[in-house]
Amino acid sequence: MCRPAGLLECVSVVETDRIDAMRFSLILGTVGRTTELEECLASLDAQTLRAFELIVVDQNPDGRLAPILERYESRFPILHLRPEQKGLSKAKNLGLRHASYEVIGFPDDNCRYPPELLARVAGFFADHPEIAGLCGRSVDDDGRDSNLRFDTESGPVDRFNVWRRAMAYNIFVRTASARGVWFDERLGPGAGTKWGAADETDFVLQLLERGIPIHYDPALLAIHPQPVTRFDEAALGRAYSYGCGMGHVLKKHRYPIPFRVKMLFPPAKNAFFSLAHGNPSEARYRFSAFKGRVNGLLS
Repeated sequence: MCRPAGLLECVSVVETDRIDAMRFSLILGTVGRTTELEECLASLDAQTLRAFELIVVDQNPDGRLAPILERYESRFPILHLRPEQKGLSKAKNLGLRHASYEVIGFPDDNCRYPPELLARVAGFFADHPEIAGLCGRSVDDDGRDSNLRFDTESGPVDRFNVWRRAMAYNIFVRTASARGVWFDERLGPGAGTKWGAADETDFVLQLLERGIPIHYDPALLAIHPQPVTRFDEAALGRAYSYGCGMGHVLKKHRYPIPFRVKMLFPPAKNAFFSLAHGNPSEARYRFSAFKGRVNGLLS
């Protein structure tokens, strides 16, 4: 049996039938995107492992997704849900109620999966029945980390390194282990609160608190564009909201004070260096993230 640290090497020695027998329920919440969603669907259609269903939780006010989804309905099973309530965490919880296959994943509507990704995840789970969750890394088209600065070493996920080892669209969990664990609907984009992020971190922390073992492998890649390309007012609002979400989750899960302080420091330090290097717009962005984290810790 391969050790967890060697995910990519393990896949080649796991019997094909064991991989093919593992099926995925992929839960995708979406609003406002069409071109990016179609690129995501094309990447799913290119998967070498075909045993998956896609649960699309469509929060658009109109039928803009219908012609896009129709083009793929003959390629793989699609369940198209149209809830009245908005919010990404609500969308994921609705999808969880409809998931019926052995492994759950949460692709973003603007991410792409490389063709071997699901096969690699299935190979890992088939070879490591003792592990219930698997996280990978997010990169942009140039291979740079996107959304987080990820750990470069593989290993178990714990409550302290989860902040560098988990991003929603590259988290996979055995369905049986995730039963009864829900996304906090007060967190995440569209929740209607100031806590605009850390919903997936909270979900993973709930799993860890149940004693569910989760592994991280930086070689398991999903593709996602950089979240910020310019430091405009929208970016400032996003930085503050996402910071609030992080701070609130640190408080919710009762992290020790020294760790909370440690998590506050990076955006403050980066704001100082940006200002010192003559980048006031970037400094404002970093400081907005810092203020958000402080606010989240206090709320």
